[in-house]
Amino acid sequence: MQMSRWKVWLVLGVCLAGLLSLLPNFLSQQTLDRLPDFLPKNRIVLGLDLQGGSHLLLEVEHGAVINDRLESLVNEVRGALRSAGIGYRGLGVQGQAVSFSLTDPGQLDEARAQLADLNPLLPAAGFGTGSTRELAIEAGEGGRFAVRLTEEAREQRLISAVTQSLEVVRRRIDELGTREAVVQRQGADRILVQVPGERDPENIKRLLGKTARLTFHMVNLGASLDEALQGRVPAGYMLLESAEDTGGPQHYVVKRQVEVSGENLVDAQPTFQQGEPVVSFRFDNLGARKFGKITQEHTGELFAIVLDDKVISAPRIREPILGGSGIISGSFTAESANELAVLLRAGALPAPLEVVEERSVGPDLGADSIRAGAIASIVAVVLVVVFMAAYYGTFGLLADVALLANLVLLLGAMSFLGATLTLPGIAGIVLTMGMAVDSNVLIFERIHEESRLGRTPLGAINTGFDEALRAIIDANLTTLIAGAVLFHFGTGPVRGFAVTLVIGVLTTMFSAVTLSRFLVTGWYRRRRPATLPI
Repeated sequence: MQMSRWKVWLVLGVCLAGLLSLLPNFLSQQTLDRLPDFLPKNRIVLGLDLQGGSHLLLEVEHGAVINDRLESLVNEVRGALRSAGIGYRGLGVQGQAVSFSLTDPGQLDEARAQLADLNPLLPAAGFGTGSTRELAIEAGEGGRFAVRLTEEAREQRLISAVTQSLEVVRRRIDELGTREAVVQRQGADRILVQVPGERDPENIKRLLGKTARLTFHMVNLGASLDEALQGRVPAGYMLLESAEDTGGPQHYVVKRQVEVSGENLVDAQPTFQQGEPVVSFRFDNLGARKFGKITQEHTGELFAIVLDDKVISAPRIREPILGGSGIISGSFTAESANELAVLLRAGALPAPLEVVEERSVGPDLGADSIRAGAIASIVAVVLVVVFMAAYYGTFGLLADVALLANLVLLLGAMSFLGATLTLPGIAGIVLTMGMAVDSNVLIFERIHEESRLGRTPLGAINTGFDEALRAIIDANLTTLIAGAVLFHFGTGPVRGFAVTLVIGVLTTMFSAVTLSRFLVTGWYRRRRPATLPI
């Protein structure tokens, strides 16, 4: 019956920590900002069903996924034919195929052999090697070729694009500092995004509407902009619009060849240079070598930084840049510089996303849900408290104190972790209250049984807690496993329920066993009753 001093302080310390963690939910933001940094300041985050927010359903554009592959295939075909010395004309994308004609139809077999080297086997879904080729190569009269993606290749490309888009969207949302946003796949090619607390879906659409494909190209200073605007662009170059609004050129003629890709970026941060917002970036080792080589070979020329087919900056290379880092400057505001840095850190989308469904969820329904959930929780707690006090007397009152402490610990733990509280989460809290009382019922019934068998009050209390512990651990462990499985495989509301359930099981084990024993033994040492009032 004697608890060591360190155990007493541990129990009191845990209760105090739970109370301090819960306290920020009742304080204003100004008050929290004035508190010392070592004190907890996180609050419980309300889910979309409780506080409202933005709901978007996005669809990956099929055409862009296939067209990107066909464009890259054009470069591969051009390189293969040139390396083999095979003449061709009219190479380009036409409809859903890459087509061209041989200048010498006698080289048909040789051209077919070169294209076969570009046609890999698709990876198998499971173990082993796939048996389907990526490309369907058709050769017609006069040396005419058409190269298409097979149906299996198109399907794999789309699946891969959706999977990659899902991860990029999740990273972009997380970069905003949004907690517990729902980002999940829906159907074959759609992505569901729910952001609690975000009242304006336009903010999310602006962030997710950019593919953020960053590339670096050399600028052709000798090309005539007037001729390029009239459609006469030099071979191997393209005309791009400028995103800058600084009175400089509105268009640039840049080389099609990508000198360095944004895939080699490892970091991007907003900063200031000479009082102007800019974005600093850093390459990986491969990107740093490419960047250093390009700036060495083209010192004095313009280097176009292209984002989503728009030139956001075209600085002059004044000296070789060998450190693998640089600055993107332009007509940025602090907000747009931060937005660009977020996009670059999160990575590029493999294809544009089209908004299929958009709605802003108001807080009114959430307020009703909170009110109903609060009423249900209060009624449940009051009924449990009254029942325990009426049925178990003094021991019931001690269990009620442990039950309230359990509620404080549960909410305090959720607040400390910044967990999201949803409507199913409120149901999990109510369920936890009942489970916590179940543990006390097991203990008190065993104490009552031991008293009837003639044990002394001290022996009955000790035996009651010790023997009931096995049943309590078994019951809570199985519930913990179920909660962990729900959290791992569930999404959205199911996860919200699982979070409160798992945290509730852990706090219940502490309050129903350790805290209840602490209260009961403290009461016994003070009263030393001849019989137990149970």
